[in-house]
Amino acid sequence: MNITASPSSPLTRDGRLLFGTRIARMFAYGFLSVVLALYLSALGFGAPMIGAILTLTLLGDTAVSLWMTTSADRIGRRRMLMAGGALMLLAGVGFAFTRQLPWLLLAAIVGVISPSGNEVGPFLAIEQAALSQTVTARQRIGVFAWYNLLGSFATAFGALAGGHLSGALQRSGFAPLESYRVILLGYALIGGALALMFTRLSPAVEAPPSDAVPFRNRFGLHRSHGIVMRLSALFGLDAFAGGFVVQSIVAYWFHVRFGVSPATLGSIFFGANLLAGCSALAASRVAQRIGLIETMVFTHLPSNVLLILVPLMPSLPWAIAMLLLRFSISQMDVPTRQAYTMAVVEPDERSAAAGITGIARTIGAAFSPVLAGLLLNSAGWLAAPFFLGGGLKVLYDLLLYRSFRKHAPLEDHRTA
Repeated sequence: MNITASPSSPLTRDGRLLFGTRIARMFAYGFLSVVLALYLSALGFGAPMIGAILTLTLLGDTAVSLWMTTSADRIGRRRMLMAGGALMLLAGVGFAFTRQLPWLLLAAIVGVISPSGNEVGPFLAIEQAALSQTVTARQRIGVFAWYNLLGSFATAFGALAGGHLSGALQRSGFAPLESYRVILLGYALIGGALALMFTRLSPAVEAPPSDAVPFRNRFGLHRSHGIVMRLSALFGLDAFAGGFVVQSIVAYWFHVRFGVSPATLGSIFFGANLLAGCSALAASRVAQRIGLIETMVFTHLPSNVLLILVPLMPSLPWAIAMLLLRFSISQMDVPTRQAYTMAVVEPDERSAAAGITGIARTIGAAFSPVLAGLLLNSAGWLAAPFFLGGGLKVLYDLLLYRSFRKHAPLEDHRTA
């Protein structure tokens, strides 16, 4: 089905609904993220067990997402999104109404719950594939840019709301455990609301019929299996590099190197994240001029050089300036990366392609923070995470450009 949107508004009714589900979901993730570990602590679990539960949560989300995203184009995107909302409801209720470790672990592994405020579960990949059905290729980058920006803002407001609500409940006489349970129930309610919202999607978001031979269909892919695997390997490398400089690690470095207070760190990263979100909005115009791969590489390279320069700065103002300058262009590759992935695969492979590349990024980012922590434990290696992260990201950019600069999308975003 060929779906077009009006020139004044690129979003169809389905597109607006998917933006609404993204905002609601990211609000829920932020809403819960600030109290989840505190809730587990209030239940009597120590730090090692809390860490194990959160790790199993992420691993369970990854396994569930792999199956759901690679099956969505065959079974139905709307059905899988509805199931994802139900799994959010299951996780929220499961965590809220049990103190028993086995049941908590079951809810963590099977349900969909975000311990960090970041996107988890099958939603991102399937929503991106569905959005791609509702806009033209030219509009896709701009739509993805706004999709990411609004999600980031929703997470920030969700975290603010979750923290303030639990605090207000405790001041009104609720025990800490009960105030956190209210947040979990709120998370569950949003999951249930999402499942209902997804029922309103039309058949236009579904994958078109495929003539692929069934036995050649691997992980929901057929013709594009090779390119998705190559992109996944490269995206995994980029995520592994980024894991050396996740926000908590950079904040710790500023605290150790310059003695920056938590309040000042909050201000620095509030500004940095606003710049990062807004930088994604410029990606559409740049990509229309120079191309998707070129935008991904030529904006990412200087941001990685700026990252390497941060620990070399002689004073705090200069280090902050380098960091903010880096964030001002650091996210321009995100909507272009998403749009390129959608453009180089067949329409009925989009959910699987987004899911597999996203899971590759999740796995890639899981290991480097541990290495970064070991490096930060020694004063002589304090700057090493920046050098390793930036250097590996530069390598990723060069490999990406070499591998895909001549690989034209199946649909040319500049002429769509």
